[in-house]
Amino acid sequence: MNKIPMTAEGYRRLQEELRHLKTVERPAIIRALAEARDHGDLAENAEYHAARDRQGFIEGRLRDLEDKIARSEVIDVSKLSGSVVKFGARVTLADGDTDEEQTFQIVGEDEADVKEGRLSITSPLARALIGKKLGDTIEIETPRGFKSYDVLDIAFG
Repeated sequence: MNKIPMTAEGYRRLQEELRHLKTVERPAIIRALAEARDHGDLAENAEYHAARDRQGFIEGRLRDLEDKIARSEVIDVSKLSGSVVKFGARVTLADGDTDEEQTFQIVGEDEADVKEGRLSITSPLARALIGKKLGDTIEIETPRGFKSYDVLDIAFG
């Protein structure tokens, strides 16, 4: 069984989503199904079919969340340190062409949100950054061609 690395915050978010689905969404869909059944013929009942589709989605997401939580390996980023990029690091990069600076934290797949500066550990950029040091330059292939970045800062916590 493969472990899934994630930060404590990412783990908390998964648990919160699981709790919400179990205590709010699942009971609501059960009520919606009961109400739709009361409307008669289920074969031509659009509300019933929509509720069943929603129920299938919720049950699938619940299984997915339970699996990810069971396989999670929570990494306490506040206890990490060092001068090498690794999971949990907050890395400031300078674009090799424009010198524009961006800061990303390397996090688990389910936590990733580039707009929020959270980069998935499985992304090409994060994979290229792992093991790099301050001042290193990386080059990655993008849909628009090769792009280079300089590592300006590495921070933890």
